[in-house]
Amino acid sequence: MIRHVVFFSAINPEDSNAIFDGLSMLANIPHASLFEVTRNLKVDKINGKDPDFIVYAEFANQEALDAYKAHPLYKKSISIVRPLRDMRIAADFLG
Repeated sequence: MIRHVVFFSAINPEDSNAIFDGLSMLANIPHASLFEVTRNLKVDKINGKDPDFIVYAEFANQEALDAYKAHPLYKKSISIVRPLRDMRIAADFLG
């Protein structure tokens, strides 16, 4: 299994709902065995700038992750979120 975690922050806080909605459309892509989009609670005060959103997904294998990234909704989500986001950090690891 591949676990896929992506952290995002908004350039402007007023765009938070648009970013959340853009990321949430990814849940309609059928290739993940588990998919979540959530807002960061920001309870860890050690960091200076925390991410605003987290995307967490699990995929059976690399082919499923590749199919997810090739899906038209993935491209649509990028077109909405990319202009509004500041930071994006992604990590994929075996679970």
